[in-house]
Amino acid sequence: MAKIAVYMTGGIALYKGIEVIRSLEKSGNQVRVAMTESATKLVSPVTLHALTHQPVLTTLWTQNDSPVPHVELADWSDYAVILPATANIIGKMAHGIADDAVSTTLLATAISKVVVVPAMNSNMWNNPAVQRNIKQLKNDGIKIIEPVTGLLAEGYQGKGRLPEPGEITSQLEAIISTQNSKQLPRKRVLITAGGTRERIDPVRFIGNRSSGKMGIALANAAADAGAMVDLVLGQITVPEPVNPRIKIYHVESTEEMQSAVTTLFPSANILIMAAAVADFRPVTIAKQKIKKVDGQEQLGISLVKTTDILKTVGAQKRSDQLVVGFAAETTDLLQNANKKLTNKNADLIIANNVAGANGAFGSDLDQITILQKNSEPIFWPKMTKVNVAVKLIQLLATKVK
Repeated sequence: MAKIAVYMTGGIALYKGIEVIRSLEKSGNQVRVAMTESATKLVSPVTLHALTHQPVLTTLWTQNDSPVPHVELADWSDYAVILPATANIIGKMAHGIADDAVSTTLLATAISKVVVVPAMNSNMWNNPAVQRNIKQLKNDGIKIIEPVTGLLAEGYQGKGRLPEPGEITSQLEAIISTQNSKQLPRKRVLITAGGTRERIDPVRFIGNRSSGKMGIALANAAADAGAMVDLVLGQITVPEPVNPRIKIYHVESTEEMQSAVTTLFPSANILIMAAAVADFRPVTIAKQKIKKVDGQEQLGISLVKTTDILKTVGAQKRSDQLVVGFAAETTDLLQNANKKLTNKNADLIIANNVAGANGAFGSDLDQITILQKNSEPIFWPKMTKVNVAVKLIQLLATKVK
């Protein structure tokens, strides 16, 4: 099990960190805590000392067995978790500021060990300065467990809420598991993500509600597992991944995505088609914006089928390649997904229901069913897309040659 240093800062969500620490210890990990002065106003260091049976670092002048306690803690830990991470500590980390026990110890900690779990008001989270700092941390190689949308301390809904303790623990354990076991060394994974757009005229298009969250989570999980990743991105509503092991190719239309996949597929060991691809496109694209005409109550647009990318590559795959497709359905989930498994010559189909308010599009959560030839369906419980991605990459690692 791992040695985990938990750095607690002065966010109101600090109380959730206590349950996370308990869960990490129950899993056999060793936990030590460092706290900012603001954090000690919310939870007493005595509580954390009693919980971990370890001294709590609150000042650079702490007297213990080490003459340099902040470096000792940094060297001791396998992982450093900032929980909750306020805008203040995120800013300090992004700019290399070390003016207290927590920020100084983090500056002495190897980047590869660090996991940041932000929590703050939604207005603060969306502030350009905070987003620049988050991007800088990602560029530096620091892992971020994103806040979720929910009821904030201020009494209204917004993104910035700390995930529930069980979810944080689950994601941390997934990170530790992946870090400890590189399941896909020297493998190349090709992933499509986001939605495609088919132009009607210079300003309008046919599109869909795909956010790209699932495909991007898969790209991050594959990179963490040691693979080199080619990520073909359509339209997304979330930040692009920042990882030296992920190369991004931007496309707009289904035909552009098909061209990119066709070019990259021969070098791939695994293809995961997580993009929401348009099935039809306009026969012609108007050169000028289509204007309303007095007396015209209807507008007809003739559509033609787009290239079926999954079926095309499924027919071309080699015996040493895995092809994985997604079936986003609103009705008859398993029936439609099984048909897709057969018709597309895929190795796996990941089926999910996107109907209604609880559908997968745009959500942080997903509930999937895995279909394989000559096998019973595998039903996974609802979990975050990050966890789905980690588990799916682990599963594919056992199947790739």
